[in-house]
Amino acid sequence: MSDAQPILFFDSGVGGLSVVAPTLDLIPNTPIVYAADSAGFPYGTKSEAEIAARVPALLGRLVERVRPRLVVIACNTASTIALPAVRAALDVPVVGTVPAIKVAAQLSVSRVIGVLGTEATVRQPYVDDLAARFGGDCRVLRYGSAALVDMAEAKLAGEPPDPERVAAELRGLTGQAGGDRIDVVVNACTHFPLLQDELVAAASDGMRFVDGGPGIARRIASLTAGQDWPVELPLHRLIFTALGPREALIGAALTARRFGPAEVL
Repeated sequence: MSDAQPILFFDSGVGGLSVVAPTLDLIPNTPIVYAADSAGFPYGTKSEAEIAARVPALLGRLVERVRPRLVVIACNTASTIALPAVRAALDVPVVGTVPAIKVAAQLSVSRVIGVLGTEATVRQPYVDDLAARFGGDCRVLRYGSAALVDMAEAKLAGEPPDPERVAAELRGLTGQAGGDRIDVVVNACTHFPLLQDELVAAASDGMRFVDGGPGIARRIASLTAGQDWPVELPLHRLIFTALGPREALIGAALTARRFGPAEVL
């Protein structure tokens, strides 16, 4: 395996950058190819059938183009729906994204946990299974927010989020019966850690937010242990499936994180 072979991160938009960051903390010289399905964004409002058909096909094209050593589906919605099909279709290791319900259950004192994700993610049986396995003695409340996904994208493109809109979306979770007792919220969308400061500002005192990024980074480090990496810090690649004004702004913002010019798949 060449030390220049990248890790391919895939998401509907820029949320997967919240997984890229802890990965680079562990393996600083990792060459990254970040692919955002901007033509299909957002995934959270699409049907399971649409996502199940779209994600494996796109990843097949991307793997053929960039020849990665590892694929990371840095998207909860895509992972909960399409991960088995992707693993069956590709001949490289694939890491998915799991809502951090186990971590939240370990931290919760009140035993009431919030799961904040996309509409598609929070309705998945996979989330039911995680809640039963790791939070069986907890009350698990859920809320799907397309607005927070859009605000995270806009933030990276240079548009500050409206604090009142963020607070209103968080109330969709905490305003449910028993929601006032939530002490840990699972960011079950990789976009939401990009709004960490805004979510904390809108939350009640003592409420904590957890996400799967650090755990995914540790899994990546484990799977690639002993492999060779470039000696020099690499320049990363950024690929969109459609390149419009917002994607151009995002691409410009990512040059500070060692990403090259935006490409189109």
